[in-house]
Amino acid sequence: MLSARSLQWFYLLVLLSVTTVLAAEETQAANDCDWYCWVEKKINSLEKQVDKITKLLFPDVDNNTSTSIDDNAPNAPTGHPRYPSSFGAPYASITANHGVAKLISRPIVTVTPTGRTPIATSTPSEPKPDVQARAGYRSLAYFGNWDIYGRKYFPQQVPAEKLTHLLYSFADIKSDGTVVLTDTYADTDIHYQGDSWSDSGNNVYGAVNQLAMLKARNRNMKVMLSIGGWTYTNTNKHLDTPASTAQGRQAFAASCVDMVKNYGFDGIDIDWEYPQNTTQGSQFLAMLTEMRSQLDDYAETLVYADAAGRKTKPHFLISMAAPAGDTNYRLLPLGKIAAVLDFINLMAYDYAGSWDKTSGHASNLYASTSNPLSTPFNTYGVVNAYIAAGVPSAKLNLGMPLYGRAFTKTRGPGLPYDGIGDGTWEKGVYDFKDLPLKGAKEYYSKEAGATFSYDNSTGMFISYDTLNMALRKVDYIKQNKLGGAMWWEVSGDRTDKGSIITNVVRGLGGSDGSGIESSSNWLAYPDSQYDNIKNAYSH
Repeated sequence: MLSARSLQWFYLLVLLSVTTVLAAEETQAANDCDWYCWVEKKINSLEKQVDKITKLLFPDVDNNTSTSIDDNAPNAPTGHPRYPSSFGAPYASITANHGVAKLISRPIVTVTPTGRTPIATSTPSEPKPDVQARAGYRSLAYFGNWDIYGRKYFPQQVPAEKLTHLLYSFADIKSDGTVVLTDTYADTDIHYQGDSWSDSGNNVYGAVNQLAMLKARNRNMKVMLSIGGWTYTNTNKHLDTPASTAQGRQAFAASCVDMVKNYGFDGIDIDWEYPQNTTQGSQFLAMLTEMRSQLDDYAETLVYADAAGRKTKPHFLISMAAPAGDTNYRLLPLGKIAAVLDFINLMAYDYAGSWDKTSGHASNLYASTSNPLSTPFNTYGVVNAYIAAGVPSAKLNLGMPLYGRAFTKTRGPGLPYDGIGDGTWEKGVYDFKDLPLKGAKEYYSKEAGATFSYDNSTGMFISYDTLNMALRKVDYIKQNKLGGAMWWEVSGDRTDKGSIITNVVRGLGGSDGSGIESSSNWLAYPDSQYDNIKNAYSH
Protein backbone atom coordinates (compact mmCIF):
# COMPACT_ATOMS: atom_id res chain seq x y z
CA MET A 1 0.00 0.00 0.00
CA LEU A 2 1.42 3.40 -0.95
CA SER A 3 2.37 5.71 1.91
CA ALA A 4 1.39 9.36 1.93
CA ARG A 5 4.87 10.35 0.80
CA SER A 6 4.78 7.79 -2.03
CA LEU A 7 1.43 9.20 -3.25
CA GLN A 8 2.88 12.68 -3.04
CA TRP A 9 5.69 11.81 -5.42
CA PHE A 10 3.28 9.87 -7.67
CA TYR A 11 1.29 13.09 -8.17
CA LEU A 12 4.51 14.96 -8.79
CA LEU A 13 5.57 12.53 -11.54
CA VAL A 14 2.21 12.83 -13.26
CA LEU A 15 2.33 16.59 -13.19
CA LEU A 16 5.96 16.60 -14.27
CA SER A 17 5.01 14.57 -17.35
CA VAL A 18 2.43 17.19 -18.21
CA THR A 19 4.99 19.96 -17.86
CA THR A 20 7.32 18.14 -20.21
CA VAL A 21 4.66 18.21 -22.93
CA LEU A 22 3.90 21.86 -22.26
CA ALA A 23 7.59 22.67 -22.47
CA ALA A 24 7.62 22.01 -26.21
CA GLU A 25 4.87 24.57 -26.74
CA GLU A 26 6.29 27.39 -24.60
CA THR A 27 9.00 28.64 -26.96
CA GLN A 28 8.90 32.18 -25.58
CA ALA A 29 9.83 30.94 -22.10
CA ALA A 30 12.72 28.98 -23.61
CA ASN A 31 14.05 32.22 -25.10
CA ASP A 32 14.27 33.80 -21.63
CA CYS A 33 15.80 30.74 -19.94
CA ASP A 34 17.07 27.43 -21.28
CA TRP A 35 14.78 24.44 -21.11
CA TYR A 36 16.36 22.95 -17.98
CA CYS A 37 16.08 26.17 -16.06
CA TRP A 38 12.45 26.48 -17.10
CA VAL A 39 11.67 22.92 -15.97
CA GLU A 40 13.33 23.52 -12.59
CA LYS A 41 11.11 26.53 -12.00
CA LYS A 42 8.03 24.50 -12.94
CA ILE A 43 9.06 21.67 -10.61
CA ASN A 44 9.42 24.07 -7.69
CA SER A 45 6.00 25.53 -8.42
CA LEU A 46 4.38 22.13 -8.89
CA GLU A 47 5.92 20.73 -5.69
CA LYS A 48 4.22 23.52 -3.77
CA GLN A 49 0.94 22.53 -5.40
CA VAL A 50 1.54 18.88 -4.52
CA ASP A 51 2.11 19.86 -0.88
CA LYS A 52 -1.24 21.65 -0.89
CA ILE A 53 -3.00 18.64 -2.41
CA THR A 54 -1.33 16.27 0.09
CA LYS A 55 -2.40 18.40 3.03
CA LEU A 56 -5.98 18.32 1.79
CA LEU A 57 -5.98 14.56 1.21
CA PHE A 58 -3.81 13.59 4.22
CA PRO A 59 -4.19 16.29 6.89
CA ASP A 60 -2.52 14.13 9.62
CA VAL A 61 0.78 13.71 7.77
CA ASP A 62 3.66 16.03 8.63
CA ASN A 63 5.33 16.65 5.27
CA ASN A 64 8.52 17.91 6.87
CA THR A 65 9.40 14.59 8.50
CA SER A 66 9.51 10.95 7.49
CA THR A 67 6.67 8.73 8.69
CA SER A 68 9.23 6.29 10.15
CA ILE A 69 11.13 7.44 13.24
CA ASP A 70 14.89 6.88 13.36
CA ASP A 71 15.53 6.85 17.08
CA ASN A 72 19.24 6.57 16.53
CA ALA A 73 19.42 9.89 14.73
CA PRO A 74 21.10 12.66 16.70
CA ASN A 75 18.24 15.03 15.89
CA ALA A 76 15.40 12.56 16.32
CA PRO A 77 12.04 14.32 16.81
CA THR A 78 11.25 15.07 20.42
CA GLY A 79 7.51 14.55 20.25
CA HIS A 80 7.91 10.91 21.30
CA PRO A 81 8.83 9.73 24.79
CA ARG A 82 12.38 8.58 25.43
CA TYR A 83 13.03 5.74 27.84
CA PRO A 84 16.12 4.34 29.49
CA SER A 85 17.04 1.57 27.10
CA SER A 86 19.38 -1.35 26.67
CA PHE A 87 22.92 -1.49 28.03
CA GLY A 88 24.46 1.88 27.30
CA ALA A 89 22.34 2.58 24.22
CA PRO A 90 21.39 6.27 23.98
CA TYR A 91 17.97 5.81 22.39
CA ALA A 92 15.09 3.38 22.75
CA SER A 93 13.86 1.61 19.65
CA ILE A 94 10.27 2.60 18.87
CA THR A 95 8.64 0.07 16.58
CA ALA A 96 5.47 0.22 14.53
CA ASN A 97 3.47 -1.34 17.35
CA HIS A 98 4.89 1.21 19.81
CA GLY A 99 7.15 -1.33 21.57
CA VAL A 100 9.72 0.37 23.80
CA ALA A 101 12.73 -0.63 25.82
CA LYS A 102 11.55 -0.78 29.41
CA LEU A 103 13.17 -0.56 32.77
CA ILE A 104 11.98 -3.79 34.35
CA SER A 105 12.32 -3.21 38.09
CA ARG A 106 11.12 0.39 38.45
CA PRO A 107 8.45 2.63 36.90
CA ILE A 108 9.35 3.79 33.40
CA VAL A 109 10.74 7.31 33.48
CA THR A 110 10.19 9.62 30.53
CA VAL A 111 13.13 11.91 29.91
CA THR A 112 13.69 14.71 27.42
CA PRO A 113 16.78 16.24 25.84
CA THR A 114 18.43 19.00 27.83
CA GLY A 115 19.50 21.08 24.87
CA ARG A 116 23.08 20.92 26.14
CA THR A 117 25.71 21.45 23.48
CA PRO A 118 28.55 18.92 23.83
CA ILE A 119 32.03 20.37 23.57
CA ALA A 120 33.48 20.04 20.12
CA THR A 121 36.76 18.65 21.41
CA SER A 122 35.49 15.59 23.23
CA THR A 123 32.26 14.08 21.97
CA PRO A 124 29.88 13.87 19.02
CA SER A 125 26.18 14.47 19.46
CA GLU A 126 25.47 10.76 19.93
CA PRO A 127 27.51 8.05 21.70
CA LYS A 128 28.90 5.17 19.71
CA PRO A 129 27.03 1.84 19.94
CA ASP A 130 27.85 -0.68 22.64
CA VAL A 131 31.04 -2.65 22.14
CA GLN A 132 31.02 -6.41 21.98
CA ALA A 133 32.28 -8.27 25.03
CA ARG A 134 35.70 -9.82 24.63
CA ALA A 135 38.28 -11.11 27.08
CA GLY A 136 41.71 -9.53 26.95
CA TYR A 137 44.27 -7.36 28.71
CA ARG A 138 43.23 -4.25 30.62
CA SER A 139 44.82 -0.83 30.16
CA LEU A 140 44.21 1.55 33.06
CA ALA A 141 45.45 5.00 33.94
CA TYR A 142 44.95 7.34 36.87
CA PHE A 143 43.96 10.94 36.14
CA GLY A 144 44.32 13.50 38.92
CA ASN A 145 41.88 16.35 39.46
CA TRP A 146 44.93 18.59 40.06
CA ASP A 147 46.22 17.98 36.52
CA ILE A 148 44.27 20.90 35.07
CA TYR A 149 46.35 23.46 36.96
CA GLY A 150 50.14 23.63 36.51
CA ARG A 151 50.23 20.66 34.17
CA LYS A 152 47.51 22.14 31.94
CA TYR A 153 46.26 18.60 31.28
CA PHE A 154 42.50 18.42 30.77
CA PRO A 155 39.95 15.59 30.48
CA GLN A 156 39.73 16.07 26.71
CA GLN A 157 43.40 15.09 26.41
CA VAL A 158 42.97 11.65 27.98
CA PRO A 159 43.78 8.95 25.35
CA ALA A 160 40.40 7.33 25.92
CA GLU A 161 40.60 5.13 22.84
CA LYS A 162 43.67 3.42 24.35
CA LEU A 163 42.19 2.78 27.80
CA THR A 164 39.79 0.21 29.17
CA HIS A 165 39.54 2.09 32.49
CA LEU A 166 40.25 5.62 33.70
CA LEU A 167 40.59 6.15 37.45
CA TYR A 168 39.65 9.69 38.47
CA SER A 169 41.57 10.72 41.60
CA PHE A 170 41.02 11.47 44.45
CA ALA A 171 37.87 11.66 46.54
CA ASP A 172 38.11 11.96 50.34
CA ILE A 173 36.18 10.36 53.22
CA LYS A 174 34.50 11.99 56.21
CA SER A 175 34.60 10.34 59.61
CA ASP A 176 30.97 9.20 59.22
CA GLY A 177 31.84 7.38 55.97
CA THR A 178 30.54 9.97 53.53
CA VAL A 179 32.60 10.24 50.35
CA VAL A 180 33.26 13.78 49.12
CA LEU A 181 34.89 15.26 46.05
CA THR A 182 37.98 17.27 46.90
CA ASP A 183 38.14 20.13 44.37
CA THR A 184 34.74 21.49 43.42
CA TYR A 185 36.21 23.77 40.75
CA ALA A 186 38.04 20.97 38.92
CA ASP A 187 35.51 18.23 39.69
CA THR A 188 32.13 19.86 39.10
CA ASP A 189 32.28 23.60 38.38
CA ILE A 190 34.72 24.62 35.67
CA HIS A 191 32.99 25.31 32.34
CA TYR A 192 34.76 24.09 29.23
CA GLN A 193 34.17 25.14 25.65
CA GLY A 194 30.61 24.25 24.73
CA ASP A 195 29.32 24.13 28.32
CA SER A 196 26.29 26.35 28.71
CA TRP A 197 25.88 28.96 31.41
CA SER A 198 22.12 29.03 30.93
CA ASP A 199 20.98 25.39 31.04
CA SER A 200 17.81 24.89 33.00
CA GLY A 201 17.71 22.50 35.94
CA ASN A 202 20.41 21.25 38.26
CA ASN A 203 23.52 20.43 36.23
CA VAL A 204 27.10 19.39 36.92
CA TYR A 205 30.10 20.52 34.91
CA GLY A 206 33.85 20.22 35.41
CA ALA A 207 35.66 16.91 34.91
CA VAL A 208 32.55 14.93 35.88
CA ASN A 209 30.64 16.23 32.87
CA GLN A 210 33.61 16.00 30.52
CA LEU A 211 34.39 12.41 31.48
CA ALA A 212 30.73 11.44 31.07
CA MET A 213 30.83 12.75 27.51
CA LEU A 214 34.25 11.22 26.87
CA LYS A 215 33.08 7.76 27.82
CA ALA A 216 29.98 8.19 25.67
CA ARG A 217 32.31 8.64 22.75
CA ASN A 218 34.60 5.77 23.80
CA ARG A 219 32.32 2.95 24.88
CA ASN A 220 35.12 0.61 25.96
CA MET A 221 36.50 3.06 28.54
CA LYS A 222 35.01 2.73 32.01
CA VAL A 223 35.44 5.74 34.32
CA MET A 224 35.92 4.92 37.99
CA LEU A 225 36.21 7.22 40.99
CA SER A 226 39.34 6.60 43.04
CA ILE A 227 38.88 7.24 46.76
CA GLY A 228 41.75 7.81 49.16
CA GLY A 229 45.37 8.19 48.17
CA TRP A 230 48.44 8.91 50.29
CA THR A 231 47.36 12.25 51.76
CA TYR A 232 43.82 11.31 52.75
CA THR A 233 44.46 7.76 54.00
CA ASN A 234 48.09 7.72 55.13
CA THR A 235 48.75 11.23 56.34
CA ASN A 236 45.19 12.00 57.49
CA LYS A 237 43.98 8.42 58.21
CA HIS A 238 40.51 9.21 56.88
CA LEU A 239 39.53 5.59 56.19
CA ASP A 240 40.47 4.31 59.64
CA THR A 241 37.33 5.47 61.45
CA PRO A 242 34.57 4.55 58.98
CA ALA A 243 36.20 1.18 58.23
CA SER A 244 36.31 0.26 61.92
CA THR A 245 32.55 -0.20 62.45
CA ALA A 246 29.73 -1.92 60.60
CA GLN A 247 27.76 1.33 60.63
CA GLY A 248 30.69 3.26 59.14
CA ARG A 249 31.25 0.63 56.43
CA GLN A 250 27.57 0.65 55.50
CA ALA A 251 27.54 4.44 55.31
CA PHE A 252 30.70 4.41 53.20
CA ALA A 253 29.27 1.85 50.78
CA ALA A 254 26.00 3.78 50.50
CA SER A 255 27.97 6.93 49.74
CA CYS A 256 29.91 5.06 47.03
CA VAL A 257 26.57 4.13 45.46
CA ASP A 258 25.56 7.80 45.57
CA MET A 259 28.80 8.77 43.81
CA VAL A 260 28.14 6.25 41.06
CA LYS A 261 24.49 7.15 40.44
CA ASN A 262 24.89 10.93 40.73
CA TYR A 263 28.10 11.45 38.78
CA GLY A 264 27.87 8.64 36.24
CA PHE A 265 30.85 6.53 37.29
CA ASP A 266 31.27 2.89 36.26
CA GLY A 267 32.67 1.88 39.63
CA ILE A 268 34.92 2.67 42.57
CA ASP A 269 38.66 2.26 43.12
CA ILE A 270 39.91 2.23 46.74
CA ASP A 271 43.41 3.48 47.52
CA TRP A 272 43.95 2.89 51.24
CA GLU A 273 47.63 3.50 51.99
CA TYR A 274 47.70 1.37 54.11
CA PRO A 275 45.89 -0.79 56.67
CA GLN A 276 48.29 -0.86 59.61
CA ASN A 277 47.53 -4.29 61.09
CA THR A 278 45.59 -7.47 60.41
CA THR A 279 42.53 -6.05 62.16
CA GLN A 280 42.38 -3.19 59.68
CA GLY A 281 43.08 -5.70 56.92
CA SER A 282 39.95 -7.61 57.94
CA GLN A 283 38.00 -4.36 58.17
CA PHE A 284 39.13 -3.51 54.65
CA LEU A 285 37.73 -6.84 53.41
CA ALA A 286 34.44 -6.20 55.24
CA MET A 287 34.21 -2.73 53.72
CA LEU A 288 34.81 -4.01 50.19
CA THR A 289 32.25 -6.78 50.75
CA GLU A 290 29.66 -4.22 51.85
CA MET A 291 30.44 -2.11 48.79
CA ARG A 292 29.98 -5.13 46.54
CA SER A 293 26.62 -5.90 48.11
CA GLN A 294 25.25 -2.36 47.88
CA LEU A 295 26.51 -1.72 44.34
CA ASP A 296 24.99 -5.03 43.19
CA ASP A 297 21.70 -4.16 44.89
CA TYR A 298 21.61 -0.83 43.09
CA ALA A 299 22.41 -2.50 39.77
CA GLU A 300 19.31 -4.68 40.27
CA THR A 301 17.18 -1.52 40.06
CA LEU A 302 18.63 -0.78 36.62
CA VAL A 303 17.47 -3.85 34.74
CA TYR A 304 16.53 -2.96 31.18
CA ALA A 305 15.01 -4.82 28.26
CA ASP A 306 15.15 -3.91 24.60
CA ALA A 307 12.34 -4.34 22.08
CA ALA A 308 13.28 -8.01 21.67
CA GLY A 309 12.94 -8.62 25.40
CA ARG A 310 16.63 -9.10 26.09
CA LYS A 311 17.45 -8.03 29.64
CA THR A 312 20.63 -6.38 30.83
CA LYS A 313 21.93 -4.42 33.80
CA PRO A 314 25.18 -2.74 34.77
CA HIS A 315 27.99 -4.32 36.70
CA PHE A 316 29.60 -1.59 38.76
CA LEU A 317 33.30 -2.27 39.22
CA ILE A 318 35.41 -2.29 42.38
CA SER A 319 39.21 -2.26 42.38
CA MET A 320 42.00 -1.37 44.77
CA ALA A 321 45.43 0.20 44.49
CA ALA A 322 47.57 -2.50 46.08
CA PRO A 323 50.88 -2.10 47.93
CA ALA A 324 54.13 -3.67 46.78
CA GLY A 325 55.84 -3.68 50.16
CA ASP A 326 55.56 -6.90 52.14
CA THR A 327 55.14 -5.02 55.42
CA ASN A 328 51.86 -3.75 54.00
CA TYR A 329 50.40 -6.51 51.81
CA ARG A 330 51.03 -9.25 54.38
CA LEU A 331 48.45 -7.55 56.63
CA LEU A 332 45.73 -8.07 54.03
CA PRO A 333 43.65 -11.21 53.41
CA LEU A 334 44.59 -10.94 49.74
CA GLY A 335 42.85 -14.09 48.46
CA LYS A 336 39.51 -13.11 50.02
CA ILE A 337 39.87 -9.52 48.88
CA ALA A 338 40.58 -10.65 45.32
CA ALA A 339 37.37 -12.69 45.34
CA VAL A 340 35.37 -9.51 46.01
CA LEU A 341 37.25 -7.20 43.62
CA ASP A 342 37.05 -7.10 39.85
CA PHE A 343 40.80 -6.47 39.63
CA ILE A 344 43.80 -5.25 41.62
CA ASN A 345 46.08 -2.42 40.54
CA LEU A 346 49.53 -3.33 41.81
CA MET A 347 51.60 -0.22 42.60
CA ALA A 348 54.83 -1.69 41.23
CA TYR A 349 56.76 1.57 41.50
CA ASP A 350 58.26 3.86 44.15
CA TYR A 351 60.51 1.01 45.23
CA ALA A 352 63.16 3.63 45.92
CA GLY A 353 63.10 7.36 46.62
CA SER A 354 64.05 10.27 48.83
CA TRP A 355 63.18 8.25 51.93
CA ASP A 356 66.14 5.91 51.30
CA LYS A 357 69.79 6.38 52.30
CA THR A 358 71.05 5.12 48.94
CA SER A 359 69.85 5.65 45.39
CA GLY A 360 67.97 2.77 43.80
CA HIS A 361 65.75 1.42 41.06
CA ALA A 362 62.14 2.53 41.55
CA SER A 363 60.25 0.06 39.31
CA ASN A 364 62.59 -2.84 38.58
CA LEU A 365 61.37 -6.30 37.65
CA TYR A 366 64.01 -8.33 39.49
CA ALA A 367 66.32 -8.26 42.50
CA SER A 368 69.97 -7.50 41.86
CA THR A 369 72.36 -10.01 43.46
CA SER A 370 75.46 -8.03 42.53
CA ASN A 371 74.10 -4.74 43.90
CA PRO A 372 71.30 -5.56 46.37
CA LEU A 373 71.10 -2.04 47.80
CA SER A 374 69.93 -0.84 44.36
CA THR A 375 66.80 -3.06 44.48
CA PRO A 376 65.08 -2.84 47.88
CA PHE A 377 61.94 -4.28 46.23
CA ASN A 378 61.21 -6.05 42.96
CA THR A 379 58.10 -6.83 40.92
CA TYR A 380 58.88 -10.53 40.46
CA GLY A 381 58.76 -11.16 44.21
CA VAL A 382 55.63 -9.06 44.74
CA VAL A 383 53.65 -10.74 41.96
CA ASN A 384 54.60 -14.21 43.20
CA ALA A 385 53.57 -13.26 46.75
CA TYR A 386 50.13 -12.10 45.62
CA ILE A 387 49.56 -15.23 43.57
CA ALA A 388 50.71 -17.42 46.46
CA ALA A 389 48.20 -15.61 48.68
CA GLY A 390 45.36 -16.70 46.40
CA VAL A 391 45.09 -13.78 43.96
CA PRO A 392 44.40 -15.01 40.40
CA SER A 393 47.13 -13.66 38.13
CA ALA A 394 44.49 -12.42 35.66
CA LYS A 395 43.17 -10.03 38.32
CA LEU A 396 46.57 -8.37 38.77
CA ASN A 397 47.27 -5.26 36.69
CA LEU A 398 50.94 -4.33 36.66
CA GLY A 399 51.42 -0.72 37.68
CA MET A 400 54.01 1.26 35.76
CA PRO A 401 55.25 4.81 36.38
CA LEU A 402 55.02 7.66 33.88
CA TYR A 403 57.66 9.50 35.86
CA GLY A 404 61.15 9.04 37.23
CA ARG A 405 62.66 9.25 40.73
CA ALA A 406 65.85 11.32 40.88
CA PHE A 407 68.97 11.20 43.06
CA THR A 408 71.68 13.82 42.76
CA LYS A 409 75.42 13.80 43.47
CA THR A 410 75.67 10.04 43.37
CA ARG A 411 77.98 7.65 41.56
CA GLY A 412 75.11 5.35 40.58
CA PRO A 413 72.38 3.01 41.86
CA GLY A 414 72.86 1.52 45.31
CA LEU A 415 75.22 4.29 46.37
CA PRO A 416 74.88 7.35 48.63
CA TYR A 417 73.41 10.55 47.16
CA ASP A 418 72.97 14.16 48.13
CA GLY A 419 69.72 15.77 46.92
CA ILE A 420 66.91 14.76 44.60
CA GLY A 421 66.72 17.52 41.99
CA ASP A 422 64.03 20.07 41.21
CA GLY A 423 61.63 17.71 39.42
CA THR A 424 58.96 18.66 36.91
CA TRP A 425 56.19 19.50 39.38
CA GLU A 426 57.60 18.31 42.69
CA LYS A 427 61.07 17.80 44.08
CA GLY A 428 62.79 14.65 42.85
CA VAL A 429 60.07 13.58 40.41
CA TYR A 430 60.31 14.11 36.64
CA ASP A 431 57.57 13.42 34.09
CA PHE A 432 58.44 10.69 31.60
CA LYS A 433 57.82 13.14 28.75
CA ASP A 434 60.71 15.30 30.06
CA LEU A 435 63.22 12.42 30.20
CA PRO A 436 66.04 11.92 29.66
CA LEU A 437 67.24 15.32 30.81
CA LYS A 438 69.72 17.18 28.64
CA GLY A 439 73.20 15.78 29.09
CA ALA A 440 72.03 12.44 30.50
CA LYS A 441 72.47 9.04 28.89
CA GLU A 442 70.03 6.12 29.25
CA TYR A 443 71.12 2.69 30.52
CA TYR A 444 69.57 -0.75 30.92
CA SER A 445 70.35 -3.20 33.73
CA LYS A 446 69.47 -6.68 32.55
CA GLU A 447 70.05 -8.16 36.00
CA ALA A 448 67.60 -5.77 37.69
CA GLY A 449 65.23 -5.50 34.74
CA ALA A 450 65.38 -1.73 34.98
CA THR A 451 66.29 1.37 32.99
CA PHE A 452 67.67 4.69 34.16
CA SER A 453 69.53 7.78 33.04
CA TYR A 454 72.78 9.14 34.39
CA ASP A 455 74.60 12.43 33.87
CA ASN A 456 78.34 12.06 34.45
CA SER A 457 78.84 15.81 34.78
CA THR A 458 76.27 16.32 37.56
CA GLY A 459 76.04 12.86 39.10
CA MET A 460 72.26 12.78 38.64
CA PHE A 461 70.73 9.31 38.53
CA ILE A 462 67.03 9.03 37.52
CA SER A 463 65.18 5.71 37.72
CA TYR A 464 62.27 5.36 35.27
CA ASP A 465 60.79 3.12 32.62
CA THR A 466 62.00 3.97 29.14
CA LEU A 467 59.76 2.95 26.24
CA ASN A 468 61.89 -0.16 25.66
CA MET A 469 61.59 -1.08 29.35
CA ALA A 470 57.82 -0.67 29.21
CA LEU A 471 57.73 -3.03 26.24
CA ARG A 472 59.81 -5.55 28.19
CA LYS A 473 57.12 -5.36 30.84
CA VAL A 474 54.57 -6.23 28.15
CA ASP A 475 56.43 -9.51 27.73
CA TYR A 476 56.45 -9.97 31.50
CA ILE A 477 52.68 -9.42 31.68
CA LYS A 478 52.10 -11.99 28.96
CA GLN A 479 54.53 -14.56 30.35
CA ASN A 480 52.98 -14.38 33.81
CA LYS A 481 49.38 -14.21 32.55
CA LEU A 482 48.68 -10.95 34.36
CA GLY A 483 45.52 -8.94 33.78
CA GLY A 484 47.04 -5.92 32.10
CA ALA A 485 48.87 -2.63 32.63
CA MET A 486 48.17 0.36 34.87
CA TRP A 487 49.85 3.78 34.89
CA TRP A 488 50.36 6.51 37.42
CA GLU A 489 49.51 8.91 35.97
CA VAL A 490 48.25 9.79 32.53
CA SER A 491 49.50 13.39 32.27
CA GLY A 492 53.14 12.27 32.41
CA ASP A 493 53.08 10.38 29.10
CA ARG A 494 54.27 11.65 25.76
CA THR A 495 51.79 12.31 22.98
CA ASP A 496 54.07 11.45 20.06
CA LYS A 497 55.22 8.07 18.75
CA GLY A 498 57.21 7.63 21.95
CA SER A 499 54.03 7.36 24.08
CA ILE A 500 54.33 4.50 26.56
CA ILE A 501 50.56 4.00 26.80
CA THR A 502 50.13 3.83 23.03
CA ASN A 503 52.97 1.38 22.52
CA VAL A 504 52.15 -0.86 25.48
CA VAL A 505 48.50 -1.10 24.43
CA ARG A 506 49.65 -2.01 20.93
CA GLY A 507 51.99 -4.60 22.39
CA LEU A 508 49.26 -6.16 24.52
CA GLY A 509 46.49 -5.87 21.96
CA GLY A 510 48.26 -6.79 18.76
CA SER A 511 48.05 -4.93 15.46
CA ASP A 512 44.26 -5.27 15.35
CA GLY A 513 43.70 -4.54 19.05
CA SER A 514 41.94 -7.85 19.62
CA GLY A 515 44.09 -8.65 22.63
CA ILE A 516 42.63 -5.78 24.66
CA GLU A 517 39.61 -6.42 26.89
CA SER A 518 36.34 -5.18 25.46
CA SER A 519 33.31 -4.45 27.63
CA SER A 520 30.85 -1.62 27.32
CA ASN A 521 30.63 1.13 29.88
CA TRP A 522 27.28 2.24 31.34
CA LEU A 523 25.50 5.45 30.34
CA ALA A 524 22.03 5.36 31.93
CA TYR A 525 21.84 7.05 35.33
CA PRO A 526 18.13 7.82 35.87
CA ASP A 527 18.56 8.54 39.58
CA SER A 528 21.25 11.20 39.26
CA GLN A 529 20.52 14.47 41.06
CA TYR A 530 22.05 16.23 38.04
CA ASP A 531 19.79 16.72 35.05
CA ASN A 532 22.55 16.59 32.45
CA ILE A 533 23.84 13.26 33.80
CA LYS A 534 20.35 11.83 34.19
CA ASN A 535 19.03 12.96 30.82
CA ALA A 536 21.96 13.31 28.47
CA TYR A 537 22.27 9.70 27.28
CA SER A 538 18.93 8.13 28.14
CA HIS A 539 16.63 9.91 25.70
